[in-house]
Amino acid sequence: MKTTILINPKYEELYKWLEEMPAKFSDEGREIYKLRNIIKVMDAPEGLLLNVKRYHKPHFPNSLIYSLGIRKAKGKRAFEHPVLLADAGIDTPEPVAYIEQRTAGILGFSFFVSIHRQNCHTMYEVAGKDDDEYAELMEALGCFTARLHDARILHCDYTPGNILWNKNDDGTFCFSLVDTNRMRFGEVGMHEGCRNMKKMWGSRRLVGIMVRSYARARGFDEDACEKETMALRRTFWKNYKDKDKLPFKIDV
Repeated sequence: MKTTILINPKYEELYKWLEEMPAKFSDEGREIYKLRNIIKVMDAPEGLLLNVKRYHKPHFPNSLIYSLGIRKAKGKRAFEHPVLLADAGIDTPEPVAYIEQRTAGILGFSFFVSIHRQNCHTMYEVAGKDDDEYAELMEALGCFTARLHDARILHCDYTPGNILWNKNDDGTFCFSLVDTNRMRFGEVGMHEGCRNMKKMWGSRRLVGIMVRSYARARGFDEDACEKETMALRRTFWKNYKDKDKLPFKIDV
């Protein structure tokens, strides 16, 4: 098995630790997510706290597509995209390394390592809520989304768990994006922008505040933007196969 490491030059001193990390991934660290992929928070040298995401071994035909370089592996995209986001002034956790393991040239497990963000909120907090205290947050998120799209960046998995936020001392909000391997770079029009917001949680009122804020920031018709997003959102959630597993009722 061959292991290849791409490392952020800033963290060259971690090379030895990163080289050994895949072998001890199963036994060390604190697991914070587990489905097909696994995310752990791990302690690294120099007191660094790292977020390590292990991507599952791709199945055929993706195993060939990634191995032959027809499409970049998810972890590699997650390692490269933060540079493009930073250039556009969009915050995301700092990338540390991308690690991939291959057997006979076929991609097996791969890992994306980044600096772990502590004490951040996610947009999951608006689940089932209709409180006025979240209205400012949703309005700010609409402006952030507009800034993202104006920068010709489309996060293709724009969901509550992939948007981190905090409130600054001056009362303003700051946002950061995670799980950035699925992104598209290019012009984002109103219809695509509306489609991008359809998975957002929260009451119709709160989502409406977000969408109208987004429309104002981009110079779109607020009523048309809200109508289109709500229709797309309604269809998405009505067809969502795991909606009965959600801890709240989606207000569509």
